[in-house]
Amino acid sequence: MKAGTALNTRLDHHNPLVFDTHELGRRPGAMQRLSREISAPADLGIAGVIGVPEGTPLRLKLRLESVMEGVLVTGTVRGSAAGECVRCLEAVERELKADFQEMFSYPDADDRSRSAEPADDAEDDEDTLFLEDGLFDLEPVLRDVVVLALPMQPVCREDCLGLCPDCGLSLNDDPDHHHDAVDIRWAALQGLVTDQGVEKDNMSGTASDGVQGAAEKQEK
Repeated sequence: MKAGTALNTRLDHHNPLVFDTHELGRRPGAMQRLSREISAPADLGIAGVIGVPEGTPLRLKLRLESVMEGVLVTGTVRGSAAGECVRCLEAVERELKADFQEMFSYPDADDRSRSAEPADDAEDDEDTLFLEDGLFDLEPVLRDVVVLALPMQPVCREDCLGLCPDCGLSLNDDPDHHHDAVDIRWAALQGLVTDQGVEKDNMSGTASDGVQGAAEKQEK
């Protein structure tokens, strides 16, 4: 779920998703509350299904707590998501609200844990998010929590009827819409019956013409 370490890149404090913890300090128990409205980054959501449109507002409320290992960040993100109904392909909008909690560790705290537990699993290291010069980047956490908060199969309404499989008409507009289906096993027989009916009609027409002709001769 997490995006791994970010120690090999310098964080840009001008980025609205990068937060500064210098004011919080490193005294365990210190707390700071922050509110920030940002523009949604690109590709935030489930690709091709539903997501937060780039540039639309996201509202963040955060609580930063200083602990021995680093800074514990607890927060809520709110916004609006847009997508497409998987049944009828109509536009879908959803209000997004997601809670999250993440630990951002001090790099030196990681060094201390290594000396205390030399057999640490490398996979745990990959899942650890670190502070960099007192800064942390919330974007990887935000991307994960938004994906988990959004429906994998969004629908415009719970009882959406979807589309007609034969012609693509929305069944929500015409619930009684249907096509008369013919069993393919009887299709050939139906054609045979139709051909015989036409032939019979032709024979009847010929017979009628013959009778009429005979009657005309008799009158003469």
